[in-house]
Amino acid sequence: MSQRSSHPMVSLSTSSVYPDGTAAGFEAAARLGYDGVEVMVGLDEVSADTTAVKALAQAHDIPIVSIHAPCLLVTQRVWGTDPWGKLHRSAEMALDVGADTVVVHPPFRWQREYARGFVEGIARLEDEYDVAFAVENMYPWRSGKREFQAYAPGWDPVPFDYKNVTVDFSHSATARIDSGQLIEDLGDRLAHIHLTDGSGSMKDEHLIPGRGAQGCDRILGRLADQGFTGHVVVEVNTRKADDRDADLLEALAFARLHLAPTPV
Repeated sequence: MSQRSSHPMVSLSTSSVYPDGTAAGFEAAARLGYDGVEVMVGLDEVSADTTAVKALAQAHDIPIVSIHAPCLLVTQRVWGTDPWGKLHRSAEMALDVGADTVVVHPPFRWQREYARGFVEGIARLEDEYDVAFAVENMYPWRSGKREFQAYAPGWDPVPFDYKNVTVDFSHSATARIDSGQLIEDLGDRLAHIHLTDGSGSMKDEHLIPGRGAQGCDRILGRLADQGFTGHVVVEVNTRKADDRDADLLEALAFARLHLAPTPV
């Protein structure tokens, strides 16, 4: 597993430059001064090609800190249709590129067999590979007053025996819970942060941190004071940004400001 730094690295998810591709994500991360990159494995063929992403990391002299497994609805056929096969491929990519974390969503409820053995299966993968499988918090799907539980065994990671968890602040906002309380409930199982924000709407907004209602400044400050050394990955939606670079720079500056430990 790659060596953690003594303070949180602030990295950029390649999804933050969508609809541009993986190469654009690496270019933006390096040019704007991010510490690393999280590769979102998706429909962009480059993202699923280990040789290609290694070449991008070398060309831009920036490390890959984590791999986001292809767990979205739109990536159901990336690396085949077997969900466990996708996680094995994600771990192999992580080891090959020097990343120490695989981010994974819980199964969709209709993936019944996968969901039935998910918690135990993740534990077996962590025993097999020298990477953390950080299961991400999700949210109920809502339509008007109706609520649909789309994830199994559940969208909230707290009740399940995951060794490592990713907390995504936008997902917390969509679930209408507080990321700070979620982090407190997880304790030392918190391994990875998706830094973003949300207003609490039904949509998964992925706002620039500080523009929503999650209190990202307070949460990051507390993590810094507690000595959190996991990865902090900016994962934001810039599709309608007037100036994407400005938004990504704002997110980076926000993270570094609030991750600085309080002077004693």
